[in-house]
Amino acid sequence: MKSLKPKISFFMLIGLLMLTVVGCSAQGSTNDTSTEKNSDTEDSSSEEMKKKDGGKVVVSVPQDIDYLDPHLSAASGTYEIMYNVFEGLLKPNEQGEVIPAIADDYSISEDGLTYTFILRKDVTFHNGEPVTTDDVKYSMERLMGVDTGKPLAESFTNIESVEASDEKTVVIKLKDVDSSFLTQMTVAILPKGYDKHNEHPIGAGPFKFVEYSPEQKIVLEKNEDYYVEGIPYLDEVEFRIIPDSEAALLSFKAGEIDMYPRIGNERIEELGDEFNYIQGDQNMVQLMTMNHEREPFNDRTVRKAINYTIDVNEIIETAAFGFGTKLGSNMSPAMEKYYQSGLEDTYNVDIKKSKQLLEEGGYPDGFETTISVPSNYQFHVDTAQVIAQQLEQVGIKANIELVEWGVWLDRIYKGRDYDMTIIGLTGKLDPHKVLGRYESTYAANFYNYNNEEYDEIIQQAKKETDDEKRVNLYKEAQEILTNDAVAVYIMDPNFSVAMRSDLAGYKLYPLYVQDMSSIHYVE
Repeated sequence: MKSLKPKISFFMLIGLLMLTVVGCSAQGSTNDTSTEKNSDTEDSSSEEMKKKDGGKVVVSVPQDIDYLDPHLSAASGTYEIMYNVFEGLLKPNEQGEVIPAIADDYSISEDGLTYTFILRKDVTFHNGEPVTTDDVKYSMERLMGVDTGKPLAESFTNIESVEASDEKTVVIKLKDVDSSFLTQMTVAILPKGYDKHNEHPIGAGPFKFVEYSPEQKIVLEKNEDYYVEGIPYLDEVEFRIIPDSEAALLSFKAGEIDMYPRIGNERIEELGDEFNYIQGDQNMVQLMTMNHEREPFNDRTVRKAINYTIDVNEIIETAAFGFGTKLGSNMSPAMEKYYQSGLEDTYNVDIKKSKQLLEEGGYPDGFETTISVPSNYQFHVDTAQVIAQQLEQVGIKANIELVEWGVWLDRIYKGRDYDMTIIGLTGKLDPHKVLGRYESTYAANFYNYNNEEYDEIIQQAKKETDDEKRVNLYKEAQEILTNDAVAVYIMDPNFSVAMRSDLAGYKLYPLYVQDMSSIHYVE
């Protein structure tokens, strides 16, 4: 097993930018749109079949990891795997909420600045040592950069202090109110005094780290002492790194791998009845954004005209083979708590109205523009081709420019040099990290969107400690994005995972993880 040297990799860059596409995207939430198919019968379920403990499962993943040390890693693909190894004070559930983990209880002061966590009594690290408040303090201060002066996570700079008041109580004080702070408490708690986090990581999750072979595989084994009784079921999990999707599919069909997450939706029909597959929203927003600092996109009337022209249903059928959930703003229904339903029907196709709005905006005969699309993502290229054809109906000639991913990041994402572009934005557990992307002060606001009312609502939501009020503020923010026609919000492309027919228990999350603790064989 080789240790990982610090590096800035392609996948780390993806994680830092929080941008992705359907080929390497975040997982979806279990909801009404998710489906599960079994090879024996359409309505069979794991509850009707006998669960079997033990066994090994090989999972195909398309990318290598960046760091084994969870406090250094920035790549979504790494978190997808190592989620099984580490545990935080809190952890996400399938609805995008945070629930107790190492901490089985917590409280928040009235002023929203002090968080008190009570640790469980029965949590141990993989080395057999109990998880203590000193370990929690060490982990938090490591992320804060207390010893080095260099924070490992920018969000932890808002922490004023961390104190272990007794053997089971940790008190964290913030500098400023941050209603999204609890989502940050899903970060890994690591053992104090251990310094080989990037060589042989030790966590408190359902699986223990065994082996890492760069560009080949990561092997995990069952944690017999996991604090949740009865799980995990499997003895061993191997994440096999197969970058080529065609090679992964062939390996899956040949029985060399047992589970294929993110299988292309267009390939599902090839599987027949020999395999199971699960589909659902993956908490991604595919959109076509317009540069608000360029004419004519600085005019909301023109942006609305474009929205009334685009037939999202046709895009879903054509580019996503029917596997997508129509959106109306920058939030997926995978985040059901914060999702404002109904916005997806705001701009149903109305060519007559579109032409009328274009005339009001000073473009009765349409105009010529360019849709710049990252060439390495065929899904977005296909979407652009459909949109270009649709825009012709109202006299808009949209030329499609294919650009390399590095050029897209540099010229369009950072330089904001474009007319229109199509991309997928990943969802997060924290709605602020999703909707805060549209704040005028946000460094990566590549749409050049500027709305004072929107900024105020987002900041108010960040400091709101009343959960119901906070949820309503984020829903109001979504409505503003829709009414301002900031972009053409297209779909959340459905996430699909294929498994061998005797596997069950897969859970869909609104973030980028493969939760292997619930996977089991059936008979």
